Amino acid sequence: MKILDKYIIKQFISTILFGLLAFTMIFVVVDMMENLDDFIDQNVPSLMIFQYYFVFSPEIIKLMTPVAVLFASLFTAGKMSNLNELTAIKSSGISLYRYMIPMVIVTVFVSIFAVYFGGFVVPEANQYKAEIERTYLKKNIIFSGSNIFFQDSFNRIININFFDSQNNQVIKVNINTFDKNNLSIMKERIDASRMKYDSAKSAWVAYDVVKRYFNSESERIEYFGIQDMPGLNFKPEDLATKQQKPDEMNLSELSKLIDDQIKAGTDSKRVQIEYYTRFSFAMASIVVVLFGLPLAANTDKRKGGLALQFGINILITFIYLGLMQISSAFGKNGALNPILTAWLVNFLFLAGAFINLFRVKQ
Repeated sequence: MKILDKYIIKQFISTILFGLLAFTMIFVVVDMMENLDDFIDQNVPSLMIFQYYFVFSPEIIKLMTPVAVLFASLFTAGKMSNLNELTAIKSSGISLYRYMIPMVIVTVFVSIFAVYFGGFVVPEANQYKAEIERTYLKKNIIFSGSNIFFQDSFNRIININFFDSQNNQVIKVNINTFDKNNLSIMKERIDASRMKYDSAKSAWVAYDVVKRYFNSESERIEYFGIQDMPGLNFKPEDLATKQQKPDEMNLSELSKLIDDQIKAGTDSKRVQIEYYTRFSFAMASIVVVLFGLPLAANTDKRKGGLALQFGINILITFIYLGLMQISSAFGKNGALNPILTAWLVNFLFLAGAFINLFRVKQ
């Protein structure tokens, strides 16, 4: 049995690597054809194009890993069936469940690695990719630190005209505080020409401050040259994060962003869906293998063979990704809990996998 396990594992891993390489190359070629005009128009150096697709590859690998693992399981089972190896294995008294164990174990390790890879390696690569797009392709340009608008607490909204990251200060800021019992009523507004972060006090200091206090009948105004702002909940490093896209943030940063949004009273569903999807998509390899492998192992080789395995692979992939998009849309609209949104499709495929496993021929 050890010899058989080694044989299956070798075939399975080599096919996964081949699938990842093939799918990644196809993806890169297609994307390059689409962006070739942009590269030429912007006179992007060849070395920079290579760097662009080098840092783009982790995102492609993350997306293609479940596809490659499913392809490897179907191809391995289909090839062994065509060569009558699977028939010999069954005739020797080895059940299909025992035959699947080596591939399932390998897939578990692949999924565990995929959590780290998709949670930390891919976001860092996406940051470099986005920087290349902004610098050379003039895409997704963000005027760093400009027009930052966010909710600092349950009843406080802050608008910053410009953030100077070099000096840890903000230029032209207004802070709007609302009634906690009625958020449609503004109680106080603070306008300052600039604010600088005092690291010794761990607090902001505002300059040229105008404070306005509102009640139902009147408005009171106060002026200050310098005013400490100890009640603010954000720090300079938080301002840079607020302009960062979720796909450029690692798991730790996403978790912190969720906590900050919950404390501020803002809707964190979209970020939570992104966070939990990092885990669910990494585990998708296990689910699709359990779903697809019994189908492949019991497909009659005379009714399509390897071509049928490839067709099954494409069909399952499209169904899975399509259902993921539908589930994500419902989650972002608030119809589904973020955790359920991320894991719903995996649960559906896992249920189908168990049905296949119980109905499979031994």
